[in-house]
Amino acid sequence: MSKTKTHRTTPWFDEINGDVLQNILERLPAAWFASATCVSKQWNRVCNRILSRPKLASALSLNPSLDIAVKEVFDKVLSEPIRPHFAIANIGSGFSLINAFRLITKRLGPSTPLIVSIASGLIGREALTNEFREVKPDSEGDGYVEDIDTGIVFTLGYVPGLKVDAIPLLRTAKEPQVAMTDKFLKDIKGYTASVSGCTSPVGIIMFGERLVDLKPHIDVLDYALPEETVIVGNERGKFLYRSGNETRNVSGRTKSDAIALIFARDKDKSSGIGDIQFHVALSNGVSAVGPIYKAASVRVNKADCTTGLTAKREGDMDILDGQRILDDIYDEMENHTDESPDLYIGVTKRRKYCIESEKSRLITSLALHGVIEGNEEYLYVNGVNIKTGDYFQFYHSDSNFALSSSSDAYVNLKSLKKEVFGGLIFACCGRGESFFGRCNVDSSPLLENFPGVPLAGIFCCGEIGRGPSSLIGESYKEKSAHCCMHVFSTVYLAMSYTSACLEC
Repeated sequence: MSKTKTHRTTPWFDEINGDVLQNILERLPAAWFASATCVSKQWNRVCNRILSRPKLASALSLNPSLDIAVKEVFDKVLSEPIRPHFAIANIGSGFSLINAFRLITKRLGPSTPLIVSIASGLIGREALTNEFREVKPDSEGDGYVEDIDTGIVFTLGYVPGLKVDAIPLLRTAKEPQVAMTDKFLKDIKGYTASVSGCTSPVGIIMFGERLVDLKPHIDVLDYALPEETVIVGNERGKFLYRSGNETRNVSGRTKSDAIALIFARDKDKSSGIGDIQFHVALSNGVSAVGPIYKAASVRVNKADCTTGLTAKREGDMDILDGQRILDDIYDEMENHTDESPDLYIGVTKRRKYCIESEKSRLITSLALHGVIEGNEEYLYVNGVNIKTGDYFQFYHSDSNFALSSSSDAYVNLKSLKKEVFGGLIFACCGRGESFFGRCNVDSSPLLENFPGVPLAGIFCCGEIGRGPSSLIGESYKEKSAHCCMHVFSTVYLAMSYTSACLEC
């Protein structure tokens, strides 16, 4: 009597209980997880369920070897399931930018939008020890911080319901600044319209070139985009990037003065995907001092991007040179507790803006310019675009005010009452442990409000922070003017998610 063989009609891997399968798959490293999605339709459905919510993964390595540092952060961020929609790598100045870019692009693959930048310091959770750190070179030699100029903090983002790409602010030798800005805005709106059906992105993360004045470009974005569009970033540094659209990856005589990651709503997102929102908060580190002045004469040096000023006190007729102005301010600051505070002037600028064929209108903004020196002729400050008749006031770095403002940022972020899945920090390079006398103050508003949530950040040379005023608050004495470019501040970006079922 012969035995009849029974044949399987269902592969063994499809017979695993769904809950058991999900428990297994969600523990896989990203590369194995990507392979698992191709095993069967059932596995693909489970994988999609695991990644139905947004995810941010970040890691910090301070290894002095670039190869090892990149390996450590990649091993950490790819140790769990994730599908990269964008990547940001910030490195210490002791590493080669081009070598880091090549290593990261080789490991990341060709299609993920990527920005690699050199930062003045790194903020993040160490890949090997899981310790949260704020590190930067000890340029002051005061012993407060470790003298670290290597390292990398690497962030991968998965944001279902959003589309992301890198768009450059391009410059050619013959193109004027106005044309550059108009094209940049047109590219941002064009990309957003193509993927979302509207022209307003959810958020923008920007990195500027260190020798470029980004203020005029940011002012135009502030003018042209709705208040709900959040903009954060580093005003001055060095960067390389790769866009998901190959035509945006420039070469030859065209240069990039800035690069922006654009986050736009996906018009084709499935009904089960919820809503991602960006929220920005600010810890300001400068306080006003002295009277209000009016610029009497202005001399611009375009070669080194500086401006010389004489001025009158508001209501006076006497024209003061740079030395007399600074003498007045130093007298006002005689009892100031911080040693050798940094000085800035906050210039209230009323300028007409016009985008393409629109009718121009007057916009009031506050621009902060670092004070270089004063002599018997002029007060010299960094930056340009200051005009005769502009009003300005002095601001100085103030650690006590910064601590108070950091507490305000903590309260503002605590009020979100949303599910925050990740955050980014952009802190002034003058802050940190040497400024406050204790560690991790700049990170604390996000770190303490959202324990366990992936966070990463950098120390900057000029902090970009723009968004709804409910979280930023009234940070400057000139409250009628809008300020998007900050100094001695920390800008916080919190990313939140509301599930689709809660929106019904």
